[in-house]
Amino acid sequence: MEHVDVAVIGGGQSGLATAHALLRHSVTPVVLEASGQAAGSWPRYYDSLTLFSPAWYSALPGMPFPGGDPDRYPHRDEVVAYLSAYAAHLDADIRTGHRVAAVRRGDGGFEVELAGGGLLAARAVVAASGTFGRPHRPALPGLETFTGTLLHAAEYRSPEPFAGQRVVVVGAGNSAVQIAAELAKDARVTLASRAPVKFIRQQIAGRELHFWLQRTGLDTAPLGGLLREPPTQPVIDDGRYRAALAQGAPDRRPVFTGAEETKVVWADGTREEVDGIVLATGYRPDLPYLPGLDGALDAAGRPRHRGGAARAVPGLAFVGLEWQRSLSSNSLRGVGRDAAHIARHLAAHLRRR
Repeated sequence: MEHVDVAVIGGGQSGLATAHALLRHSVTPVVLEASGQAAGSWPRYYDSLTLFSPAWYSALPGMPFPGGDPDRYPHRDEVVAYLSAYAAHLDADIRTGHRVAAVRRGDGGFEVELAGGGLLAARAVVAASGTFGRPHRPALPGLETFTGTLLHAAEYRSPEPFAGQRVVVVGAGNSAVQIAAELAKDARVTLASRAPVKFIRQQIAGRELHFWLQRTGLDTAPLGGLLREPPTQPVIDDGRYRAALAQGAPDRRPVFTGAEETKVVWADGTREEVDGIVLATGYRPDLPYLPGLDGALDAAGRPRHRGGAARAVPGLAFVGLEWQRSLSSNSLRGVGRDAAHIARHLAAHLRRR
């Protein structure tokens, strides 16, 4: 069996930032990435996605976001290229095509079982596999009977298949509003949500929003441990999305109360034929390899941690969770800070063993 210092599960932004931070503490990581490239979920996001933060504020430690206007909002493909370049320049053992099936306690730490066969013995483990692999699909009444097109935002790519159709997008966050507005250019679209959409301006007093988040300390304030549930974040808007909703493209309604084969039932009892439903309802931590590790997860499958360090499993840590420590924990701009925190914690843990 191969022996390693730290097995980092996931080779996206969280795993790469963690590997960088561990190396700075002279700890040798092995990064295990299930897909064929070290770019995380970014290659699978919808085609038009851009970052919500500008390039100058969207880099991992040690490598600025390259090229172009630093105030631009990089496209998905730019982020994929950036992460691939970051991985190539990182002096770490990154193994693509290595999906982790299970993590168990073992002599001196953990046993990491690979889906294709094989075991690694690791003194510590970092779960940095993100959330994209576990889309949240709310239990909306009758949704299982709907016979039209039903997608989660994780499966949505572009508006072309929906041209001329009647579509309902469920959600009130950034992705929900972006997808609904994009679809509404060539389809009849309703944004259905439990509460009205909350907006925040992209420019405030002549400066970009993230300047103010940084200046005020809100982006890094360690509030994550105080939150029972992550709050819904407002939609960052330069004016186009608020205007689109005001013009009814898309229109916004309370979420439907039921679905019946090809129809949805609105709150007023109206039944309407619908071609497609897109669930932009978020994600949950994707940790299918941890249920067998007693104490790692709670009864609902959520990580039991404090600031990313597992509460009941010494040597296990998490990086990239929503609100792990702060507002920016699961973003390109903030994950490096959490990775550095966890690297210090694990380096101290390994010295004690």
